[in-house]
Amino acid sequence: MAAPAKRVEQLDRVVIRFAGDSGDGMQLTGDRFTSETAQLGNDISTLPNFPAEIRAPAGTLPGVSSFQVHFADYDILTPGDAPNVLVAMNPAALKANLADLPAGADIIVNTDEFTRRNLAKVGYQVSPLEDGSLESYAVHPVALTSMTVGALAELGVSKKDAERAKNMFALGLLSWMYSRPFESTLRFLERKFAKRPDLVVVNKTALQAGWNYGETTEAFTVRYEVKPAKMRPGTYRNITGNQALALGLVASAVRSKLPLFLGAYPITPASDILHELSKHKRFGVTTVQAEDEIAAIGAALGASYGGALGVTTTSGPGVALKSETISLAIALELPLVIVDVQRAGPSTGMPTKTEQADLNMALYGRHGEAPLAVIAPRSPSDCFHAALEASRIALTYRTPVILLSDNYVANGSEPWSLPSVDELPDISVAFTTAPNAPDGHFLPYLRDPETLARPWAIPGTPGLEHRIGGLEKADKTGDISYDPANHEHMVRIRQARIDAIPVPDVDVEDPEENARVLVLGWGSTYGPIGAACRALRQRGLSIAQAHLRHLAPLPANLGEVLAAYEKVVVPEMNLGQLASVIRSKFLIDAVPFNQVNGLPFTAATLESMLEDVVKNG
Repeated sequence: MAAPAKRVEQLDRVVIRFAGDSGDGMQLTGDRFTSETAQLGNDISTLPNFPAEIRAPAGTLPGVSSFQVHFADYDILTPGDAPNVLVAMNPAALKANLADLPAGADIIVNTDEFTRRNLAKVGYQVSPLEDGSLESYAVHPVALTSMTVGALAELGVSKKDAERAKNMFALGLLSWMYSRPFESTLRFLERKFAKRPDLVVVNKTALQAGWNYGETTEAFTVRYEVKPAKMRPGTYRNITGNQALALGLVASAVRSKLPLFLGAYPITPASDILHELSKHKRFGVTTVQAEDEIAAIGAALGASYGGALGVTTTSGPGVALKSETISLAIALELPLVIVDVQRAGPSTGMPTKTEQADLNMALYGRHGEAPLAVIAPRSPSDCFHAALEASRIALTYRTPVILLSDNYVANGSEPWSLPSVDELPDISVAFTTAPNAPDGHFLPYLRDPETLARPWAIPGTPGLEHRIGGLEKADKTGDISYDPANHEHMVRIRQARIDAIPVPDVDVEDPEENARVLVLGWGSTYGPIGAACRALRQRGLSIAQAHLRHLAPLPANLGEVLAAYEKVVVPEMNLGQLASVIRSKFLIDAVPFNQVNGLPFTAATLESMLEDVVKNG
């Protein structure tokens, strides 16, 4: 009997969420689907979401892991608010994600896992597949586990290995449904399981079986296609924020002609930067996994003193531990890049959830008057350029720079247009090689009149011996000084050095040039704010958007921009930290809109709030 005819339907966008137990391979499944989608030329944005526990009890709500991918035939800004499709590998995955689904969404459920025991683990007295509670959705029951085991029966593999391949069966089915090629996944499996040829065969067979099921079953009568997005010509790759940040640091080393030294202690969600940089030794990258956060930054600062581009990566709790050494770097006036991939706090908080609550710590979280530069990337691909900018500022102005990424951009992904290395800025520096005083002595705090930066002298250079340490330095000579007037001078000139850093003016997106309301954001809120403003404009409402990358110093034109609007709204994933800065510096009655639930803003939430502000003031 011939396979049933399948209708092909064109869509402009789709949001799919893969969800299951943390051992079900949902992150891998989502990542492979994303890679397949990227090859077709769709614009994409992803949102991984995984439990903090290394191995939560199987089948429980705390153990649910998910991966959401939004792909479209046009430019998109977020991973999507609500999934069109949910793949639920067990009852816990269904229950944890059901509230996010709009009516009519497709739900593909692995019926093999809807046992009485698994239902009881999440509080279901009766299976939701049988009690009518899912009537508003398009439910597709699929025995993913048993069908995978059946497809692999002739291979002679253990039942455990066969069951573990069910994520590849699901990937094959979804690849068929959305017309995704899977040749790249076949090659990926060959590389991943190169030492286990039997697992290569198992996973390839499961993947093909899922595709074949979609092609032959009567349960799915429609396939979907999403055409490529119109993007600027160039070579693209899918990249996460942490990968982009690591490559930005490598590019910084190349363009500065300096060795790169990373001192790091593993911490979620920053560890992937250490993992990525460890692959690039051929570019002069040295990575050290230190015994703790304090040792990590100490090694990085020592590397900077020795003439390298010193970098340390961490998250909020680690920044707290590093604060004394950051202050030392400020006193020594040496370049140092501190990457803070923010997560929900305080203390250990929620390690795998996102937040923007470290801004106050970045700006003020040190003893004494200890100014430094702070910048924040707005998207996964922007992490590359933010890393390059942080390195440029650190090297040029001899200052620590805190780069505020967060879990949302760090683990999310999007297409990245590979830049030409020759087009990246030249950030090379000239070390001091000879005494700089008329009498033949070396003055380690004699400043460049343009940048106010002091000389950078490599230890061991004859004639350039000088003191280092945390005690206050005398102007020019660098001798230890307790003189009150000298201390005030040094405090003020350190601040002046940061204030004088030229940063680009903030751009305002105000297409109609008649908006009364400005939405001001920073960091990862760029996508949700942009999507919300775009939706409001499509409905005929005027609204302006501005976004800050440089948070210290702030753009010179920011005060003028803020004063041009009747109302300034500042959405943040904290309790209003940037809004407080804006109010204190510019006497603008900025309206905070805050969320601290460990999740990024949805565009719909911001759209509703901003519509009310625009219409009602």
